[in-house]
Amino acid sequence: MAYFEAQARDLADLAERSRARRLTKRAGRDFSSNDYLALASDPELAVAVRGAIDAGVPIGSGGSRLLRGNHDAHERLEAEAATFFGAESALYFSTGYAANAALLATLPQRGDLVVHDALVHASAHEGTRLSRAEVRSAGHNDVGDFEDAILDWRHEGGVGRVWIAVESLYSMDGDRAPLDALAALADRHEAILLVDEAHATGVFGDSGRGLAAGLAGRENLITLHTCGKALGCEGALLCGPQVVRDFLVNRGRAFIFSTAPSPLMAEAVRVALRLIAEPERRARLHALIARAEALLAPVDVQATGSQILPLVLGEDARTMAAAAALQERGFDVRGIRPPTVPAGTSRLRISVTLNVREDDVAALADALGSLACG
Repeated sequence: MAYFEAQARDLADLAERSRARRLTKRAGRDFSSNDYLALASDPELAVAVRGAIDAGVPIGSGGSRLLRGNHDAHERLEAEAATFFGAESALYFSTGYAANAALLATLPQRGDLVVHDALVHASAHEGTRLSRAEVRSAGHNDVGDFEDAILDWRHEGGVGRVWIAVESLYSMDGDRAPLDALAALADRHEAILLVDEAHATGVFGDSGRGLAAGLAGRENLITLHTCGKALGCEGALLCGPQVVRDFLVNRGRAFIFSTAPSPLMAEAVRVALRLIAEPERRARLHALIARAEALLAPVDVQATGSQILPLVLGEDARTMAAAAALQERGFDVRGIRPPTVPAGTSRLRISVTLNVREDDVAALADALGSLACG
């Protein structure tokens, strides 16, 4: 009997449409990671981790935070992160996916409305799928469409709280959300603004605090800062009012029933927060981004003003063939296909990090030109 016949058929269908995924080892020059500031292998982080081990900080937590898994390292990190990001409190999760899903599954209540950007991350969709609130999608970065969704819901009899869920910097297009306009919208409708800063933390904002740094301290703002991208570590920090932290500790199933993150990693994140506050790394990255935009413009790579530079090719097979050809030439560029991006917009996602130099970017531009990807 073929016990997994349905799964095998699905995999065959994915392969036929050039959408099958497989795990591959890292190789070649890094144009695909989210290690934007090259902190993942930074010697200062390594020294900090060795020092924490020598001081007796355990590798594993041994349980959930509500059992014996809560460690001084977690609480030190959360206190420092709250201060750093200008929030009343912070709560450390094992991954950004878990934090985003827990946030949207737990905080909005029955009778509330969640309006999310059409291109918001899969983790937000997972949270809304588990939520008891009504959920509606708004056009990408279209503040008017967000407001129309809220007004329509009110006209239909909705009386609960409104939650607006967006990313500050979108991971596949590299564009920014109109945060000031969204904050004003939230104020007009007594809504709560949820901002996923995953790809902005460490790269943008005063001291690397993200694109929402100018909104810090607002009572109706919750921000998510992942630690596995520009910070070079693991985990995620949800920052906002103290009541949000307390509610998640009491009601957030993804937090309550998960083994706590490594205390050792919490110590590493504390050091990473200090490192991203130093302006030199960000200045080097932004200079490299500007050069990359200039060097890659002739091959139709979109300039976004961010470290994420897409080359939209449209067809899945064409995209994956181009990615494979670049990888054979020593460039770690990955193809992105639906459902991660909308159908017909498959692309090469070029990520600019401090793991490469300007001559690496120039070589990539030459390789793209010879492939005639654009």
